[in-house]
Amino acid sequence: QVQLVESGGGLVQPGGSLTLSCTGSGVDFSSSALGWYRQVPGKERELVARIRGSGSTTYEDSVKGRFSISRDNAKNTMYLQMHNLKPEDTAVYYCRLEYHDVWGQGTLVTVSS
Repeated sequence: QVQLVESGGGLVQPGGSLTLSCTGSGVDFSSSALGWYRQVPGKERELVARIRGSGSTTYEDSVKGRFSISRDNAKNTMYLQMHNLKPEDTAVYYCRLEYHDVWGQGTLVTVSS
């Protein structure tokens, strides 16, 4: 059974940094397409960043230059490094195994002073 577990969320001040982790079991991250998504109440879940099996990456326009997605195959873990955080980044962040539609439980990121 495939399972994804996120961690690393919390409270951070505007301009601060935070790194989220997503660890998988029952799946090999080295050849998988993986994504980070976020959702705010009243809005649809949106794609934040994606990393493909080849290692190529894609970012939503509002996070370009501030966020970085990466993968550690030995640890079967994906990361989202977030810098210069803004209040509008506040959301529940989810990791997803693309194509197979497997989601983690989500981790809350709150950006506030």
